[in-house]
Amino acid sequence: MKSVKPAIPLIPDLEARSPWSRHNDKAQVTVHAPAAPVEGTVRISGSKSATNRAFLIAALAQGRSQIEGVLKSDDSYWCLDCLTKLGVQLSIDGDTVVLDGCGGVWPVQEGELYVGSAGTVARFLPGALAAGTGTWSITGGKRMSERPMAPLLNSLSQLGARITQTAADGGLPFTLEASGLQGGESVLPGSVSSQFASGLLLAAPYAKTPLTVHFDGETVQRAYVDMTLQMMESFGIAPEISDDGRSITVSPGTYQAQAIRLEPDLSTCCYFWAIAALTGGRIRVSGVNPYETSQPDVEFLNALERMGCTVLRGNVWVEVRGAQQLKGGFSLNMNAWSDQTLTLAAMAPFADGPITLTDAAHIRHHECDRIAAVSQELRKLGIRVEERPDGLTVYPGQPIPALLDSHDDHRMAMSLSLIGLKAGPIRILNPGCVSKTCPDYFERLAGLGIQVEFLSQP
Repeated sequence: MKSVKPAIPLIPDLEARSPWSRHNDKAQVTVHAPAAPVEGTVRISGSKSATNRAFLIAALAQGRSQIEGVLKSDDSYWCLDCLTKLGVQLSIDGDTVVLDGCGGVWPVQEGELYVGSAGTVARFLPGALAAGTGTWSITGGKRMSERPMAPLLNSLSQLGARITQTAADGGLPFTLEASGLQGGESVLPGSVSSQFASGLLLAAPYAKTPLTVHFDGETVQRAYVDMTLQMMESFGIAPEISDDGRSITVSPGTYQAQAIRLEPDLSTCCYFWAIAALTGGRIRVSGVNPYETSQPDVEFLNALERMGCTVLRGNVWVEVRGAQQLKGGFSLNMNAWSDQTLTLAAMAPFADGPITLTDAAHIRHHECDRIAAVSQELRKLGIRVEERPDGLTVYPGQPIPALLDSHDDHRMAMSLSLIGLKAGPIRILNPGCVSKTCPDYFERLAGLGIQVEFLSQP
């Protein structure tokens, strides 16, 4: 990788970056089209979603847990930082974290906790705090402070927590005074974020009586709730799911420490499979079992097959081989695997027909309004896009190289970089935002032979 000047000023949310981030001094990155199909084998770090679930549960557990294959990114850093401030003893060695659980009683019972831009930490931690005793002030980065929190905080208030908010819209920051969760019943809307339900369920074993979580309406990304339940079961707690799946009951209990290894993050794997698809190359991701994973982004492989790619599946790997011409002319419901909406939108201009992505209205409330943002950036490239409240349609076209805005969103930056593989050079502002989930993303591209250049800040 080559670093060049001059610089272009940026205003990213650097406060939310962690010591594990990279490229905070870089104004933009340029991704060039490779001269030949890209081929290689990669292994991706552990699932972001599983990593923070495992951290929180291990911290609540009785005994010492060892978690291998963790993702060392901004989101996981802020989770561990909060746990350390709560008095949890932990050590980090490479991709392995050892935590001494507190058995549901936090050693430190007051202070200020900063969650960065991590939605998993912001939505998972309050319930775990409310299940104990103490008073904490919870703050976050600029964008996290704009994201919805009210459904979760309202439920915790009804279950016994006292929450004082300084934000008018029901988000961060707020102060939480805990004297234990009362148990009973709680109703949560499913249309905004599955993380609200996961936040209650993770803490539910430490409520004073059984706690039942009811889902009001369809739950977006329900697979992530299932991931929460599976992680709870791996630490010795077995929730009961109603026959219609709309209610989950958790009886009082204590998590028991475990030694586990996390599977690779499929959301990140998808960018590398997309590289094979776009360049007509071959990328194998090792460590993935597509038959047993609970991560919903495994559906991306079916989408690639629909686009004409060849997908080979093993028990510990998945290989994608690209097609000479990607196929389009279809619609996909993205509700369960909406993180790949941006990936497919970036690939769609190179298909032989339009691709419509639907039922993803909730991603307007993520790190940015992702539907509006990707539509805006594709139009800068001269691509025809029809934006709708819950998604978009992207039409085939030859992108015109341009300077694109990552909107300080890791998924925007990684998705837009894919366009450079077919229409490079593509320049993207604020490349350091990828540290939220894959700090070494651009190094990995370079390792596959893709030319990547950075422009430094002044």
